[in-house]
Amino acid sequence: MSQKIYFYPIWLRLWHLTNALMFLSLIITGLSMQYGLFKIHFDYAVSIHNISGIILAISYFIYFVANFITGNLKYYRIKFNGFLKKLAIQFKFYTIGIFKHAKAPFPLTTKRKFNPLQKLTYVGMMYIIFPLIIISGIAMLFPQIIYDRVFGIPGIVLTDLVHVIAGFLGSIFMIVHIYFCSIGAKPYSNFKSIVTGYHEIE
Repeated sequence: MSQKIYFYPIWLRLWHLTNALMFLSLIITGLSMQYGLFKIHFDYAVSIHNISGIILAISYFIYFVANFITGNLKYYRIKFNGFLKKLAIQFKFYTIGIFKHAKAPFPLTTKRKFNPLQKLTYVGMMYIIFPLIIISGIAMLFPQIIYDRVFGIPGIVLTDLVHVIAGFLGSIFMIVHIYFCSIGAKPYSNFKSIVTGYHEIE
């Protein structure tokens, strides 16, 4: 018998939608500016990129504060005792077990929203990569605040490099995230969950 758990409150779903749309916009306009893809006029691409970045930064700030206020932050806390072993078990499941229709070693419960590999990835993405994207993006928007040189490297070059690398890692995360979201009871199950707020478990 299946059970529904209310995992995604309305504020989290709205943030997730805003975050996804803005990040997709940043990827498209970023690739357009960097490589001339999608045939977007450079000036328009810059404007859309800047506006999307500002909305993303505001959205992230709301998400960051809301995590503390609502208690959602507890799902991101990593207990290091035995964590590496749990990572290995989850990695084995993703690379071997899932193709043998094995049961998930760390299924979702009311107290556990993420498996160990998800938790590590999400913590790295939401608390390291995203802040780097936002901070470097703000610095690129206001270049006068950038140091002239850092470790002998022009500050603007280093800032741009951090922004591009962080953006690339974020893009890879988004692709992998969408793929793993299709791995559920049914291909649409996880996508349905983020729309309704309820996750169905057996």
